[in-house]
Amino acid sequence: MATLTFLGGTGTVTGSKFLLEQEGSRLLVDCGLFQGLRELRRRNWEPLPLDPSGLTAVVLTHAHLDHCGYLPRLVRDGFSGPVLCTPDTAELVAVVLRDSAHLQEEDARYAAGAGYSKHHPPLPLYDAADAERAIALLRPTPFGERVRPAPGLEVLLSPAGHILGSATALVVAGGRRVVFSGDLGRPVHALLSPPAPLPEVDAVVLESTYGDREHPEPDPEVLAGAIRRTVRRGGVVLVPAFAVDRTELVLAELERLRSAGEIPDVPVVVDSPMALASLRIYRKALREGHPDVRPDARTLLDRSDVREARTVEESMRLNAPALPCIIVSASGMAAGGRVVHHLKHLLPDPRNTVVLTGFQAPGTRGRDLLEGARRLKMHGRYVPVRAEVVEVRDFSCHADASELVDWVRGAPRPPAVVYVVHGEPAASAALADRLEDELGVLAVPPRPGEVVRL
Repeated sequence: MATLTFLGGTGTVTGSKFLLEQEGSRLLVDCGLFQGLRELRRRNWEPLPLDPSGLTAVVLTHAHLDHCGYLPRLVRDGFSGPVLCTPDTAELVAVVLRDSAHLQEEDARYAAGAGYSKHHPPLPLYDAADAERAIALLRPTPFGERVRPAPGLEVLLSPAGHILGSATALVVAGGRRVVFSGDLGRPVHALLSPPAPLPEVDAVVLESTYGDREHPEPDPEVLAGAIRRTVRRGGVVLVPAFAVDRTELVLAELERLRSAGEIPDVPVVVDSPMALASLRIYRKALREGHPDVRPDARTLLDRSDVREARTVEESMRLNAPALPCIIVSASGMAAGGRVVHHLKHLLPDPRNTVVLTGFQAPGTRGRDLLEGARRLKMHGRYVPVRAEVVEVRDFSCHADASELVDWVRGAPRPPAVVYVVHGEPAASAALADRLEDELGVLAVPPRPGEVVRL
């Protein structure tokens, strides 16, 4: 009898880890970092209730940190098996893990110098060498190719439409079929094709980031108006954006608005090494027409005058630009990265604007700004929030509640059970209720650490 253990991504939108065990084989689907609230981040330091060296393989659904960012720690603690993911995910994961290791080492050094850490000396969760060992284990697996990591286990990846290379993972174990949605995309994405339909399965592990919400109709005027107001004030527009996919979508929309004459033609600067590396991978995939790319999207990222801040010195100059500009910088929830330094310098000036473009998890600076914080703590010090803060809801690449229900509805036959994960408790509970009320399927938000039989 195959069993499934929920090690992360339950009761929260971060730390996705799902352990499937079958006749001595152990498959970990996703290996994400916990982010946001301090009590969640502390879970990254807690040992997993398993020996990583005993894992057969890992499957990554996509390259976002909350789904792949724990992998170097898993390797440090003894894992040495294959890591299955799509070719584009493999390229993006390499970028993400190198950046994550760098930031953790940098934050540890900064904490040691500033003296605000409770640990002496402050240590990173993992380092660059751990990240490289993890990257060496990646096994690119094309969409639709069946892989058997162990006897009795089969894995098949299909497009999820969330970010480039993102996949749903069908795992067959002990004759039972279970699909892990990873992060499920929307029917409409500026660059990617819609998610592949849900096949006939016994169980679904389904994300619920927006399980209690519907996405509003896009309103491009929200972003355009914020940019025009800021430029008139002589200020700077700062866009905290996820380095992977969100940066690309923001750049595509800025180019559309500029070409249509809806915003002034001011400099656009991408200030994130990871975002710039991701942008190169996206441009290549669009040019080559990779399997999950929309055929009509091949030229959407071809604008050549986007400026790139590569060095620390170039980034520091953006803390006090001489002229109005738009800065796109990671991370998207302002949990770390260069955007934190920009916030520290730009938030106190009422001429400036911070544009939030995606989901902001509880405990992140982005969530604090969204909820109207008047002061924000960065690098051990508080700064006043006087800049305008604008939320733009047009860029979400997570399916909303109705889109999630419709995806399950499209299965050839209803699954026996849907495990609702990767959402705040209210969102997961609301989606579970809708699945039961509208489709008549058993839907369960599992508890952290819970074990179920498939």
